[in-house]
Amino acid sequence: MKVNVIGAGLAGVEAASALAREGFSVKLFEMKPHKKSPAHSYDGFAELVCSNSLKSKRISSAAGMLKEEMLLLDSLTVKAAYAAQTPAGGALAVDRYLFSDLITKQIRENPNIEVICEEITGFPDGNTIICTGPLTGDKLAENIKIKMGGYLYFYDAAAPIISADSIDMDSIYFATRYDKGDADYINCPFEKDEYDRFYEELINAETVKLREFEDAIVYEGCMPIETLAKRGSDSLRYGCMKPVGLINPKTRKRPYAVVQLRLENNSKTLYNIVGFQTNLKFPEQKRVFSMIPGLKNLEFVRYGVMHRNTFLNSPKLLDDNFMLKNSNNVYFAGQITGVEGYMESAASGIVAGLSLAWRLKGREKLVLPNTSMMGALANYISDGSISNFQPMGANMGLLPVLDKPIKGKQERYESIALRGIGDLKNMLYNRDLRKVR
Repeated sequence: MKVNVIGAGLAGVEAASALAREGFSVKLFEMKPHKKSPAHSYDGFAELVCSNSLKSKRISSAAGMLKEEMLLLDSLTVKAAYAAQTPAGGALAVDRYLFSDLITKQIRENPNIEVICEEITGFPDGNTIICTGPLTGDKLAENIKIKMGGYLYFYDAAAPIISADSIDMDSIYFATRYDKGDADYINCPFEKDEYDRFYEELINAETVKLREFEDAIVYEGCMPIETLAKRGSDSLRYGCMKPVGLINPKTRKRPYAVVQLRLENNSKTLYNIVGFQTNLKFPEQKRVFSMIPGLKNLEFVRYGVMHRNTFLNSPKLLDDNFMLKNSNNVYFAGQITGVEGYMESAASGIVAGLSLAWRLKGREKLVLPNTSMMGALANYISDGSISNFQPMGANMGLLPVLDKPIKGKQERYESIALRGIGDLKNMLYNRDLRKVR
């Protein structure tokens, strides 16, 4: 039985490899070398375009945990990364050309994979995994958008998401505007002098230079906060930082300005900085946003970003196997699903590939433990309770808390990681699907 995989990025090569290991004949469609997106320059597969770092190798980090899980599922990209790694301390940095060459060679030499150098512009028929990434070609993107009923986004800017552990709860208060509804928002109140200092640093902070293919014109609702601030010193106080209706119960007064934090997940481990879409460089985000009262020690799980990014409203469209709802043979994988990051994209390709293979073989549905990072990412992109879906990378805030709290962060994260990896091993062992290391 033949299966189509569209796109030979990190998600595509993992999906094709997983299907091939399961004995399927795979047609892998890739428009290189005949055509490249504006971000790509190399002919090889799984090209890394923004960085050569695949983040931390430490088991106590979300990135390290994810890579360990992927190795349990015979990840092509993680194996290639270790074979192509370059010195980078605790991070897994790679020679990006060697990394691509190793993966390209294995894909092209796999007897179960046929590489077809052709651009796909229409929505495919048959058993297919679409892995075309955030710069999906215009014609295919339009056809996907039509097929999805409009649930496809061209996304300009996003606000940062931070860890709840890093918020100084003594400096904030919970309230909703005019006390309407539950007090679900965290409010970070500014005095006038604090606001003035913050404002000056914000408007003078360094931003990321946009690439030519990225649209510098943004919708008003996605306006970067530093751009909005430059309209005038009170622009934020009448916008996302307006204090109206947010009396501080500690002072019984209205603050001069206020930053609100909104819950990002049901377990209350992640918060979004409301209205803080930004194009500031990452170090500048850390420096300037740490000036917000209560966020002196803030820890980002996702920095604010601004770029062109094509992605699905996945919670409305995909299940936790990355399968298109109301279909039985169309899957998506990679950044188009709303997972953010190289390894996250690759991991989604493994899940989609195995899920489709098991479905075609009549096996029981693949259900990853929610304590594993791969399972948490699959649950995130399919969580119907998320009303304002935004891309997300691997982070510890996606995982259930421990039954017995551990105070030290590194020790806590290591315990969470070992729990998830152990649960994934047990699942694989019990299903007799892989040799568990």
